[in-house]
Amino acid sequence: MGVCLPAAVDNFDLLKTLQNGPQTGVALAEQFGISRAAVWKRIESLRHAGLQINALEKRGYELKQNTALLNKQCIWEALPKEYQSQLTGLHLYFETHSTQVLALAVSAPVSGIEVWLAEMQTAGQGRRGKTWFSPPMSGIACSLNRRFALSFAAMSGFSLACAVILAESLKRQTEHNIQVKWPNDLWLNGRKCAGLLIQLRGEAQGPCELTLGFGVNVNLSVDQGSCIDQPWTSLTESGSPGWNRNELIAGLLNDLIIGFELYETNGFAAFIHRYRALDGLQGQNIVIHDGNHRLNGVACGIDASGALLVETQDGMRCFHSGEVSVKISHD
Repeated sequence: MGVCLPAAVDNFDLLKTLQNGPQTGVALAEQFGISRAAVWKRIESLRHAGLQINALEKRGYELKQNTALLNKQCIWEALPKEYQSQLTGLHLYFETHSTQVLALAVSAPVSGIEVWLAEMQTAGQGRRGKTWFSPPMSGIACSLNRRFALSFAAMSGFSLACAVILAESLKRQTEHNIQVKWPNDLWLNGRKCAGLLIQLRGEAQGPCELTLGFGVNVNLSVDQGSCIDQPWTSLTESGSPGWNRNELIAGLLNDLIIGFELYETNGFAAFIHRYRALDGLQGQNIVIHDGNHRLNGVACGIDASGALLVETQDGMRCFHSGEVSVKISHD
């Protein structure tokens, strides 16, 4: 059963106040014009969402996460001025079910990109019906819309191109050795740190509307990620200082804007060599899950269309991203 929360308290404002240091229930109640019981309910809801908020004797509530909250103005100002005009809309929520659902509910802008961000998602979407886990202040949960003057067929390698753009951007911004795991995961030290989801709408011959969703584990702690059912890591847990997520997002959006223009002009051919330089599966023993079928083989890169090439006991086979899931074989 959920906690009935006081509507007057904005989570962004409450967390900003807690970031200034421990706050007593009395002080918070006075600041927000609510009862101490209402303050406690809000604190409990944030704890339930995954935030560590301690209760200190005589000092009040203390927020342990030392992470800057997402801020539209900070993201806007961190974008290079020549690309600010490409950002036609920027929507920021503390909590939503899914930024992808919000983006899919509206048409893509005639030009530029429209962006949705959330501190936390309760039903974030991943590939093949999976959920993307995103507690507050732990990462980046983003979806965006863009219109492309291309046919559906011309977008066949687009998800791999987006993986390249995001991987190169994170690699440049963090100096981590980010790799791409076909078709849409980003790896750091062999564990997943980010993923993306592509959904297209429109006429077969174009134009088409893209909704791109991506999530990045930035400050996700071991405790917060204890329910994730695959090897994972975060940018911070890999031995780095806390990253400014507003700056990371601005850098990612900037690189996506540039990459989208390149893809629209030159297609996947402009990205295939860049993909191969980041390929985390190349030469690995892998297991292909295709429905109820399982196939072992060795990953041999991708072909010109972005299909995964796999050397099996029956010879070379190719697989397309919508068909299968791929895991490293530990047999």
